[in-house]
Amino acid sequence: MNPENKLIITVTTANSWIYPEAKNWPTTVDELIDDVVKSYEAGAAIAHVHLIQGYEKEIVDLIREQCDIIIQAGMSSDPIEERQALFDARPDMASIILNHHDESFTNVQVYRLHTRDELEQYCKKCDQYNIKPEWEVWNTGSLWNLRYLIEKKLVKPPYFLSTFFNWPGGAWSPPDPDEFFLRRKYYPPESIYTVSCMGPEQTKIAILAILHEGHVRVGTEDYPYIKEGVVAKNNAEIVARMVRISRELGREIATPSEARKIIGIPSI
Repeated sequence: MNPENKLIITVTTANSWIYPEAKNWPTTVDELIDDVVKSYEAGAAIAHVHLIQGYEKEIVDLIREQCDIIIQAGMSSDPIEERQALFDARPDMASIILNHHDESFTNVQVYRLHTRDELEQYCKKCDQYNIKPEWEVWNTGSLWNLRYLIEKKLVKPPYFLSTFFNWPGGAWSPPDPDEFFLRRKYYPPESIYTVSCMGPEQTKIAILAILHEGHVRVGTEDYPYIKEGVVAKNNAEIVARMVRISRELGREIATPSEARKIIGIPSI
């Protein structure tokens, strides 16, 4: 199979804000590193990591000592002025939401406005630190903002999009084929997209992405169950399940090295 047609699996290692009862995610630096490495061994090419405050660079360095997985630093809800430690740690990618945060979780409510001025700052900052933006797409308005940045020549292709479904709150979108194909219709040319879905509908959305040249994000932050009612042992088990599904559908899995070439990230 052409490496460019292989599936890129992103594993997200953070806690589940909507299913806090699962408690199957890493909580210390050592647990986080072990979780990322085991997920890499199971088939993940990207690790979406919430860098623990005060240990940002240490976490990036420790992961790189053990594997070549692409490190994608999360917590896009934080304003840019609070994320300098992320840039100093120099991960491969940084999560940037293309619209506001309006999320309603079990014990947390998130309301954050992210302006186009902030998005322009992100473009310049990522370019300065040689970090690839991971653009979070929550609706078609997100794509309007991305086109705005493209037209201003502030971002370079390929554009890596993480497109979200069924995250509760005012930025919610339905986890169904109609929404999937509507969003896909408006992706800018030279876009690479991956899907993130909260809840048991995740498999349905993931299969659509696998069959339609997209990629998949799974892990404890999105859905910490291996199937409805059964908590996963760890993220490696969640990744391994998606590997099996993709191969049954006839699509092989990209290694981190192959994913770097697809996304346009230099080898480490």
